[in-house]
Amino acid sequence: MGYWRSIRSLLDPEPAVYFYELHEGDDEVFSDVLLARDDEMDPDDFFELVQSVRRRIQDSYEDDTLITAIAVVLEREHEFTFISDDRIAAAVNVSPEESENFLVLAEADDDEMPEDARAADYRAVIAEFDPDGEARSN
Repeated sequence: MGYWRSIRSLLDPEPAVYFYELHEGDDEVFSDVLLARDDEMDPDDFFELVQSVRRRIQDSYEDDTLITAIAVVLEREHEFTFISDDRIAAAVNVSPEESENFLVLAEADDDEMPEDARAADYRAVIAEFDPDGEARSN
């Protein structure tokens, strides 16, 4: 779980938005979500709030991940804004290679996507492979 103060503008000495992050996973696979809030919350208080929401919903949430479910509750009940993919107005793939720069279309048909565009929707599967192991049938 992370916490960032917003970057201060040269024109405005006070940050306008504070950003918070939730992580879920292990050393090999993880996901995270971002939250924003107009008012700064002490990191320890944010941690305690996340813990209380987690305890309340961990056995009953219907979202894809626990952190998404927590983010939804924090938005609904605690004045956070969940920075979900649904709220992204534009995304651009950026690379030093000219041919790898493109606008990522939010909900495009397969015909509209560039050939090398990477799909954002994925699930990770970790499997151990032992090339010297014996085959088993179930």
